[in-house]
Amino acid sequence: MLLHDTALLFRRYARQTLRSKFQMLFGALMPLLYLLFFGPLLTDMPLGSRGDSWQILVPGLLLQLSLFGASFSGFALILENSWGVVDRLRVTPASRLALLLGRLLRDAALFVFQSVLLVLAALAMGLRAPLAGILVGFAFVALLTCALASLSYALALKVPTPQAFGPMVNALAMPSMLLSGLMLPMALAPGWLDVLSHFMPFRYLVDAVRDAYVGEYATTTMLYGVLVAVGFAVLAVAVGTRVYRDAGT
Repeated sequence: MLLHDTALLFRRYARQTLRSKFQMLFGALMPLLYLLFFGPLLTDMPLGSRGDSWQILVPGLLLQLSLFGASFSGFALILENSWGVVDRLRVTPASRLALLLGRLLRDAALFVFQSVLLVLAALAMGLRAPLAGILVGFAFVALLTCALASLSYALALKVPTPQAFGPMVNALAMPSMLLSGLMLPMALAPGWLDVLSHFMPFRYLVDAVRDAYVGEYATTTMLYGVLVAVGFAVLAVAVGTRVYRDAGT
């Protein structure tokens, strides 16, 4: 029943997304601009890390795409809640977990699609990475999307106005980007900033994807990245499901 309901809701939200070609493509615009205008600046820069500049920048851009895109997913739920769509879905036999998972799978599919476009553009600009590493990167994008979108939906049910929702998300997303080393390895940062970044879970995901892009899979960095990504996703989905259920009582 859970799988059936989840698949049914996924198809519903996927059809909505497919009708909006602008939404599908526009989300990848900011990372593409970073790729086009920021990437060439790193070509001759000593980055103090394994891999070339593209193998360092592209993994960060992939997770940046997920970080900012998924974090703002709750905007759609705010609108649906105000239109009464959420209340109508709650009275159906579908479980609260299925109602959430249908959205999350649509979000994951959308951002993985945008990630494919980003990687194709990066390959055209000079990225060289093993296929397995690229696929690992997509898996991390999907996990991070599920985690952040789930928390975004939970926040949208608690803060049901766009005027309050947007600033709160920005206040969390921007420090996360700066302290995760998305653009440049945190090893280049001052010692105190490097230490502080270890308290940011996204750093472990970025480092793991960068390992994958140079063909290193059996590393401690990869292990930490997988554990953090999976643990964060499971915890976030549990929180999202609980808030979704409580909001209807």
